[in-house]
Amino acid sequence: MTQVSPSLLSADFANLGRDVEMLNESRASMIHIDVMDGVFVPNISFGFPVLKSIQPLARKPLDVHLMIVDPGRFVNQVRDIGAEIMNVHYEACTHLHRTVQQIKAAGMKAAVTLNPATPVCLLEDIVTEVDMVLLMSVNPGFGGQKFISGTLDKVRRLRDLIARSGSAATIEVDGGVNLETGRQLVEAGADILVAGNYVFGAADQKAAIAGLADL
Repeated sequence: MTQVSPSLLSADFANLGRDVEMLNESRASMIHIDVMDGVFVPNISFGFPVLKSIQPLARKPLDVHLMIVDPGRFVNQVRDIGAEIMNVHYEACTHLHRTVQQIKAAGMKAAVTLNPATPVCLLEDIVTEVDMVLLMSVNPGFGGQKFISGTLDKVRRLRDLIARSGSAATIEVDGGVNLETGRQLVEAGADILVAGNYVFGAADQKAAIAGLADL
């Protein structure tokens, strides 16, 4: 069974409470939250006041993905809004090992994200320290983009690196995920699928989540 982490970036921002409750009642394993600063990525989403209002409603773990510069500054804020996973970009961290250690010291699981052009081999010296690696299968910043097919080989390379290193990290993929690309990703070795438009644009959102979970 595949874990599904629906992205609130595609939810109805005027009815976030309703959409969070739908996720609570669905087969989603966690809730993916994309925090964007308009600097690291060309978009702004939502910040900690919004997340603080979501947290009491959520009965699924919060998977917080920081698409921001210098994310290590916000470890305590992410912890304080109840996140189980704090996800930072390799490209945004000058001292990635230090940031990973800070996340763990704060009691959260540490995850590292790679942009499409960032090779898996750059994780060789950190993969045993992280709980999850997120591969972007679109360029980060906007929902609704087309899946980058080269991500499938990237998942295979990451799966090989994890096996060779003895890491316990899971593999999450974000961008252009639907039933077709989701099936290909799971076959390549992905553990967790992030889906935004595919879930929240569906007539039956819970059924869309269930379909991905059954892959």
